[in-house]
Amino acid sequence: MTGLHLHIDCPSGIAGDMFVGAALDLGVPREVIDRAIAALGLPIRWTLTREARGGIVGQKVRVVDEHGRAVDAHPHTHEFEHAHKGHHVHPPASAAHDPHHDPQHPHRHYREIRALLDRLPPRIGERAVAIFDRIAEVEGRLHGVPPADVAFHEVGALDSIFDVEAAAAALDWLAPVRTTCARVPLGTGSVRAAHGQLPVPAPATAALLVGAPVDSGPAPFELTTPTGAAILAATVDAWQELPALTLRAIGYGAGERELSDRPNLLRLLLGEPRTAAEAQEVTLVEANVDDMAPSLAEPLMEALFHAGAVDVWFTPIQMKKNRPAFQVSALAPLSAQAQVTAAFLRESSTLGVRHQVLTRTTLDRRTEQVSTPFGPVDVKLGLQGDRVVNLAPEYESVRRLAAEKKVPVKEVYAAALAAAATLRRQTP
Repeated sequence: MTGLHLHIDCPSGIAGDMFVGAALDLGVPREVIDRAIAALGLPIRWTLTREARGGIVGQKVRVVDEHGRAVDAHPHTHEFEHAHKGHHVHPPASAAHDPHHDPQHPHRHYREIRALLDRLPPRIGERAVAIFDRIAEVEGRLHGVPPADVAFHEVGALDSIFDVEAAAAALDWLAPVRTTCARVPLGTGSVRAAHGQLPVPAPATAALLVGAPVDSGPAPFELTTPTGAAILAATVDAWQELPALTLRAIGYGAGERELSDRPNLLRLLLGEPRTAAEAQEVTLVEANVDDMAPSLAEPLMEALFHAGAVDVWFTPIQMKKNRPAFQVSALAPLSAQAQVTAAFLRESSTLGVRHQVLTRTTLDRRTEQVSTPFGPVDVKLGLQGDRVVNLAPEYESVRRLAAEKKVPVKEVYAAALAAAATLRRQTP
């Protein structure tokens, strides 16, 4: 699977294991992950099971110990429990002065982890370093130490190393040409860390997602972990809604627990980008009409649109015996040709229609709302990739607002057009 667009949909947040599970469900072979783990030379064991969350089944990944028990960086016994997995990361300290030091679980500094990542195949290693570097950089900045000196709890380090390495291997296999994500819910409450309770989002998570669209989400606990945030920070090319794609595969990765209001799943969508340069086949259905009352033109147009036409228009013409008439034209997808033809024959006086297959090229389209002195107005955007090349205020939105405020339509239209200019300037 190469040359495709990857969209990350995380309505329940994201953790490293959820991303890996979704990638495996998407079609990444398990051997891809196993080979990369073997290259590290670490005693990492993992399991993959299909589990339901909110009635939808996804792949659940767990790092386990030699007894097959799930490894957790730090079990949670406090009120605000993790929905996913947590990370226990803190700066180095001597055993004599560090109240959290545990001789049975030594710390692994990032310089050691960085050396391990160098054992990976080059492309996978580069992706893994890009992800782990971000975690080490923000932790170092938060704790006032160089990134190389950031220390990870041994158990948590193995867990995080697996998540990062497996995500990097999966991304290398998928090789998306572009990756997008719309928003990231973070959760609320607090989480237990090495030095006590921290607010959610954890400081590292918040720092990793600077510049990303975030919200608290519905849950009173952590929804997005630092590893999940780092994967997004190193992978996402644009923060936007799902673009126009021809979908090829969908994968679901399961979180650790059930949520009360939604499935605790991360969804990955993989598809072929549909660009403005892509020609689309459509059918043109037409008829010449000279014996129908003009008052029936409106219900005919409505019927054609309802049947699936994407555009309908009337053209005045002269027919035999010099009779005034009009040509009715409807443009529709090939799949809607039969329905549009039936609507033509049912709602007009014609005895037949003609069909012609055409190709057309269109811009991707999106509607956004802008603020004007009169109120909000919807604006239609025409895009080439992420770049706005055309825009226009939505007429019905302008008309309704003008009527409500008792001002001319042209004034509202001009105000909306001026406000929409900022949308064009925000694009690359």
